[in-house]
Amino acid sequence: NHPLLSPVTNASVSVLRLCSLSGWALCRPVSGHVSVQRGYRGDSPTDSGKDVLEIPLPPWQERPDEPLETKRARLLYESRKRGMLENCILLSLFAKENLSRMSERQLNLYDRLINEPSNDWDIYYWATEAKPTPAVFENDVMAMLREFAKNKNREQRLRQPDLEYLFESPR
Repeated sequence: NHPLLSPVTNASVSVLRLCSLSGWALCRPVSGHVSVQRGYRGDSPTDSGKDVLEIPLPPWQERPDEPLETKRARLLYESRKRGMLENCILLSLFAKENLSRMSERQLNLYDRLINEPSNDWDIYYWATEAKPTPAVFENDVMAMLREFAKNKNREQRLRQPDLEYLFESPR
């Protein structure tokens, strides 16, 4: 048997490795098989789920006592480090253009938008209007993100911005 010709075996080994990580209470043996507890899937279509390993995420919590500059720095970082390249580019460029002038209320809305949904594809589809935005996220920050995603100036957006702009004097 060649290892590449046995994907089921390789997947089983991967799941068992994941289950053996200390602190992970994701898997439990059920009559000789490993059962994985499922987490939030967003609005993905219903399927067998055999090719999906879901990791439960802690619920998003607002940080009301976080200083604004700390919040801006955290949101900049979180905008750059996403689960998919499309959102890394979209959200990091959006953050560069907007975070410095957002009010505290808008920063809180943006924080919730990028951190409460556990599926980055949902955020991307809402921003590009491929899917309707749920009412809980329908606000002025979402409108700003949708407008930004339209790229009306036809800017070339192929990578995240360099961080040198953080050290430039405000314009």
